[in-house]
Amino acid sequence: MKTNILLPTDFSDNAWSAIVYALKLYANEKCTFYLLNSTLLKVAPMSNFSNRLLDTMQKKAKEELLELKEQAEVSNANTNHNFEIILSTENLVDAVKRAIKTHDIDCVVMGTKGASKVKEIFFGSNTVKILKKLKSCPVLVIPEEFDFVEPKQIAFPTDYNRFYGDKELQPLKKLANLFNTKIRVMHIEDEKKLSDIQEYNMGKLEEYLSRFEHSFHWMPNYAKKTIEIKDFIEELNIDILALINYKHSFIESIINEPVVKKIGFHPIVPFFVIPE
Repeated sequence: MKTNILLPTDFSDNAWSAIVYALKLYANEKCTFYLLNSTLLKVAPMSNFSNRLLDTMQKKAKEELLELKEQAEVSNANTNHNFEIILSTENLVDAVKRAIKTHDIDCVVMGTKGASKVKEIFFGSNTVKILKKLKSCPVLVIPEEFDFVEPKQIAFPTDYNRFYGDKELQPLKKLANLFNTKIRVMHIEDEKKLSDIQEYNMGKLEEYLSRFEHSFHWMPNYAKKTIEIKDFIEELNIDILALINYKHSFIESIINEPVVKKIGFHPIVPFFVIPE
């Protein structure tokens, strides 16, 4: 069975790092990688000048996409992998949504930031928009200048207040299957004892993860969730952080607050965001 991966790019170094990570992560899978660039020109009535400018921008973007495709093929040299290019004139979110639908995309892999690289910003504006608006496909976000390491452990934080069915957990299982990765379920103790609902949800989670090597971890409530998760990642040598994005979830609170100083969190490992 073939896997389809979407790789949005603005031709920055961060975007290329994300592409390299994806190629290595899916090295043993039959994949088609779709390299996507969107060129949206905001104009009022389309004048001849804006038409010419759009044509020039599209031509340049197409040339860069073809060069990128060639670069990926040369550096990758993997018979399992095919590459296609998508040039869009829609805004990035709409372009990504259309590509997911048209090409039956399994996962979007992108960098934390684009060409601007503002140090204070947690995620670039495009990444935040994708995480907020995308409800149909998981997104794997790769930190700046992050070198690929074979993922041995995935952290999966949960408060057990929500029931996760097989559908929500499927992307996590697919990711764990790539390298037989261990799943570390992390819970921050906000309470002395789990409620009946939490106990039930934890039991179901254990049941759904039974085919995978997994373990349950309890963290004392001693700091902000962001700091606790960062500590957990460092203490257990976690390679990927996986989160389910739902209303009022931890990931939602992060992407709604872009300034690192306020939330005290840096993406130190790849961030796998699963839509509800």
